[in-house]
Amino acid sequence: MNTTSIQVQESGPFRLDGVDVLRGLCVLLVVMHHIHLRFVLNQYDVNAALPHGLNQVLFWSGYYAVITFFVISGFLITRLSIRRWASLEKIHVGHFYTLRAARILPCLLLVLVVLSVLHWVGSPEFTIKPERASLGRALGAALTFHINWLEGHHGYLPGSWDVLWSLSVEETFYLLFPLICVLLRRERLLLLVLFCLIIIGPINRALLADQDPWGDYAYLSCMDGIAFGCLAALVSARQKLSRRTLRILLAVGAAGAFLVVLLCNEDAHVGLSRFGLNVTALEAGIAMVVLAFGSGVGNEALSSGTGWLRAIGRCSYEIYLFHMLVVLSLIGLFKRMHPAMKTIPLWYVSMLLLSILLGYLVSRIYSEPLNRRLRAPAQGGYLGARTIA
Repeated sequence: MNTTSIQVQESGPFRLDGVDVLRGLCVLLVVMHHIHLRFVLNQYDVNAALPHGLNQVLFWSGYYAVITFFVISGFLITRLSIRRWASLEKIHVGHFYTLRAARILPCLLLVLVVLSVLHWVGSPEFTIKPERASLGRALGAALTFHINWLEGHHGYLPGSWDVLWSLSVEETFYLLFPLICVLLRRERLLLLVLFCLIIIGPINRALLADQDPWGDYAYLSCMDGIAFGCLAALVSARQKLSRRTLRILLAVGAAGAFLVVLLCNEDAHVGLSRFGLNVTALEAGIAMVVLAFGSGVGNEALSSGTGWLRAIGRCSYEIYLFHMLVVLSLIGLFKRMHPAMKTIPLWYVSMLLLSILLGYLVSRIYSEPLNRRLRAPAQGGYLGARTIA
């Protein structure tokens, strides 16, 4: 496609500050969840350190944060595909895959090399149990995006491998997305597919609820989140909503999502959760929020005083992939040192800050420069290289 015509369609501020803030919050919640979980799994008494509500939001919202990432990812990919090709039926499949590979593969390959070395040297926190998988089997699953399937049938891998389950869901969706868009050739038919995923999602979660971790990790248990994001992007691109309507959507969506995180235990199977609808309610709320952000409402309010959080959001992928290297290494050190329990908050803070620092350095030094270099031929100078999730 002629790149000049693409650039003419660009207007307004390029980054969505509200989305970057949301991504920053989500990756912090994921890291805090995994830090806290390591202390809990090692039978340290840390659950009563904070009031129940605060404990729930800070330490037990990791899965909800990942679901939020799915919605954001669907929104950004669809939004940028429309901006590049004007219509989803005109997606250039090869270019789409090249751009996704440039963003995903450099970090994925690097973390797999590091994890392979740690497994080979027998590091206790990083060694794969042979009854779960061999190293080759785990590498094959990671590179063909079915870590979730492997864990669903054979049990959890070490935490540093386990985080790849969400990448398996997301990238499987994006392997199919451009093909479906091109084959259907009509956005209305694509809407039908997206609505089907939204309907199937809670049904799948309810049916598999007792099959840990398959109930949460299954492809169809999560793809409705990406579908919600795609719908939000299509509405943002195709419908002109008033600013008043968008503000209402932002307020209602944010309030609804927060109430789900606060009131619905992500591991419970009662109330909305019994029918898989807690996740659906969260996805719908986040979709309303990003729809408002994508239509220009809310970004300015969230741009003030949030530079540090937006910076974290921009390297959230790197933080997500690499943070377990920090968390597992330091929890292993903690167990060997047997420090006083009163120092645990300092260990939490250290793990969090070092995880952010590692992700930031990987992004600045390695993944972003390589990302720009790899995707330049496919995008022909397109200015949005840094926006894709």
